[in-house]
Amino acid sequence: MSLFAPENSNQSYDLLIRGGTVATPNGIAPADIGVIDGKIAAIGALGSAKAAEIYQAKGLHVLPGVMDTQVHFREPGNTHKEDLASGSLAAILGGVTAVFEMPNTNPPTTTRAAIEDKLVRAKGRMHCDHAFYAGATPQNIGALAELERMPGVCGIKAFLGSSTGTLLLNKEEDIFAALKAGRRRVGQPGRGTEQQLPGHAARSEDRVRRTGTRRGDGAAARSKDLVSR
Repeated sequence: MSLFAPENSNQSYDLLIRGGTVATPNGIAPADIGVIDGKIAAIGALGSAKAAEIYQAKGLHVLPGVMDTQVHFREPGNTHKEDLASGSLAAILGGVTAVFEMPNTNPPTTTRAAIEDKLVRAKGRMHCDHAFYAGATPQNIGALAELERMPGVCGIKAFLGSSTGTLLLNKEEDIFAALKAGRRRVGQPGRGTEQQLPGHAARSEDRVRRTGTRRGDGAAARSKDLVSR
């Protein structure tokens, strides 16, 4: 069914979002949105359309759902801060409909068992689409090719400057081995980030970040299989 409906369409919808300013691939403009079975069926001037439910969106912007590819929901290990249920609910309330969750939990998400545990925890509790990163460590490099292909895994996360527990690749040889281990992209945090820290702490943090970035760049230059960031 076309996403762009003719004017005065008489189609019947489950939900009609009427009169909003809609962001589409063709630009931002006033439009109605017709929904059938939970999916967008038409976008356009649906003045004569009928619907079981009508939401008046005049004066509001209607945006596509956002995908957040770096979230920390702290489960398992630190659920007094947040967990998969509360974090995903907050995401939905903010317009985020899909999340990729980080591996620096306790225990870290670095094994098949840890990934399977997160998937079990997420089932029936997470309110949005989701996937989990597997964390790279010097100890699990040989398993990365298997981990990155597991259902529910969005990719490998490599911490090159600083992190928690064993989640740190601080030798160029380990970084190079991790890049060569699999065929999917490897995320490298730290590039282009800024933190407001006082005095010595700011200088130390900056040194750690720059050192990790240099190691990653050196390993990437050696890896012909690396997809450019």
